[in-house]
Amino acid sequence: MAAQTVDLVISDMRMPVMDGAQFLAEVRRRWPDTMRLLLTGYSDVSAIIDAVNRGEIYRYITKPWDDNDIILMVRGALEHQALSREKMRLEALTLAQNQALKELNASLEDKVQARTRELQLANEQLKANFFTSIKVFSTLLEMRGGNLSGHARRVADLSRRIAIKMNLDNKLVQQIFVAGLLHEIGKVGFSDELLNTPVAMMTPEQLDAYRKHTAQAELLLLPLPDLREASEIITTQFERFDGSGFPQQISGDQIAIGARILSVASDYDNMQIGTLTQAKLKPEEARIIVTHSTGKRYDPQVVAALISLFDEPKPEATRKESVREVALNMDELRPGMVLSRDLVTPSGMLMLSAGHQLDARLIGKIANFLRIGGTELVVNVREDSLSSAAR
Repeated sequence: MAAQTVDLVISDMRMPVMDGAQFLAEVRRRWPDTMRLLLTGYSDVSAIIDAVNRGEIYRYITKPWDDNDIILMVRGALEHQALSREKMRLEALTLAQNQALKELNASLEDKVQARTRELQLANEQLKANFFTSIKVFSTLLEMRGGNLSGHARRVADLSRRIAIKMNLDNKLVQQIFVAGLLHEIGKVGFSDELLNTPVAMMTPEQLDAYRKHTAQAELLLLPLPDLREASEIITTQFERFDGSGFPQQISGDQIAIGARILSVASDYDNMQIGTLTQAKLKPEEARIIVTHSTGKRYDPQVVAALISLFDEPKPEATRKESVREVALNMDELRPGMVLSRDLVTPSGMLMLSAGHQLDARLIGKIANFLRIGGTELVVNVREDSLSSAAR
């Protein structure tokens, strides 16, 4: 047995040196997988019990035996052993497969997490690009008239600050901000004369054409589902709190809160740049007119939020606390630096949006543009991007 594999041992109970129970016990100790049968010629119950306990025999056979019975018994023992070995093989295979599956699951989880991170970054980049496209789109109209330079961004920023002051949810605040950027995009088809005529000086025909720019904006933005909420705000910006507006003459809370905010922010800035009134008004003069129109033209809650903003620190001061920034000249810019604010030309045209990382090509184009225009710019960059910028 030490020299070769033995599947089955049949031992008599009565043997010299040691009996069958002792022998089968030693076989069990040294070769536990070997099947063991015991032959006994007498009815010694205690000996059989001892053999079963010590040798863990499969079966015992009494003498004299029937040849067919012992053949069937041997065959059953070998089949039992084969099944045991197959069971052990399957258990080992299952254990190995489970381990492989566990490792595969761990690998898949890592891959899924990595892919999820990639998709999140890609989605964030798409959102950033879409938002930048909106900013660029809003500057197209402003390039036609000096009074319009920066108007959309100022209205959007003021609308956002009012919405935050009124504790509106973040999603609605963003929709109102986008509506502010695009609130006059329907004027893109205006003639130069109409575009440069203050509303207070328009003829009835001009005023009728002017009022239609909100409907034109709705048509322009119709193919963009992501701008549906912003489009609805733009379309109803001429509605008045007392119901005297247009196109639907709705009043009070029937007017979307975004449109009520946009109406105040837009008129307040328009008064100061001379597109609403014949003369440009000072901020305090525009504030007085807005206040006097409370409850009629404007929502009292929106006006109250606007007035309360003037007692707060400027948004730039708050921003510097959250995002440390450094103001640099063009010759100090390096690839890798990240803009902390929108880069806007003196004429109000958006060049690059906040969060944009500069590279050598962009820096060269900005420098070339300023050189041709004979102007200079101060560029605000994130302080934490200075260390990673190429020197």
